[in-house]
Amino acid sequence: MRRTALLSLLSLGLSAPVMAAPPAAAKPAPAKPMSAPADLEAETRAWHTRRIERLTAEDGWLSLVGLHWLKEGDNRFGSASDNDLVFPASAPAHAGTFTRKGDTVSLSLKPGVSLTLEGKPFTGGALRSDAQGSPDTLALGTMRFFIIRRGERLGIRVKDPEAPTRKNFHGIPTYAPTAAWRVEARFEPATTERKLSVPNVLGEVEEMVAPGTAVFTVGGQEYRLTPVDDGSGQLFFIFGDLTNRDATYGAGRFLYTDLPKDGKVVLDFNRAYNPPCAFTPYATCPLPPSQNRLKVRVEAGEKRYGDH
Repeated sequence: MRRTALLSLLSLGLSAPVMAAPPAAAKPAPAKPMSAPADLEAETRAWHTRRIERLTAEDGWLSLVGLHWLKEGDNRFGSASDNDLVFPASAPAHAGTFTRKGDTVSLSLKPGVSLTLEGKPFTGGALRSDAQGSPDTLALGTMRFFIIRRGERLGIRVKDPEAPTRKNFHGIPTYAPTAAWRVEARFEPATTERKLSVPNVLGEVEEMVAPGTAVFTVGGQEYRLTPVDDGSGQLFFIFGDLTNRDATYGAGRFLYTDLPKDGKVVLDFNRAYNPPCAFTPYATCPLPPSQNRLKVRVEAGEKRYGDH
């Protein structure tokens, strides 16, 4: 999966996680300072603490231990290597079979294998994916798994709070918070419904609603970022910049902002953070659309995690 994700990044023209450093550039600064909270550093640190709490939660992204795509028909699963879907070693050698028929998935279990669905004993039957809202979550020992839909694909996502990625997490380095990267942008709303083509690490492209464009100035140069509507009630920016080559995650970062007010939006890049793919090969992250690859070093927010 890691190799597939890397090939996807290269095919989309994105930088791989480690490349030669870019030519030296003057350290950017906004064209004019804007008002910032009295204690920007304390607020940023508090925000990042909450972000780490979500990331390291028992069901957070660090708990991922598997992602298995289903073929049409039967998909045998368990820890033995002869299964179609090889689960972690804590699973029974041969646990059962997921059967895909078009957009539906059902599960049958081997005799003697017991698991629960939403805390209640489950002996088999049809399962709901995340395309239908909250997916049916199955439990087998410490593992939790459920069906996800990505484009035309259906897969089994497996989580375990005992995952090494969670147990061995050692924090994320960040740039020091600075008012220089808390930028006020002019928001140009879309006059008609507009879709943005957003690629992902699977090599697929999703058309997402783009409510407008944020226009801002750094170092005397104008830049533009287009957010998407992901149903969160905020603006979601998927962006890349020149630090991706040597200091931040090679596939770009995420940033959420409040909705525009009086035609303005505040882009606080101190809160730019790494996507789940920076920590695990079992995530299906969106990548920056071509128009959201900034040709400037955004030296704010989270830096690269480990060797990613």
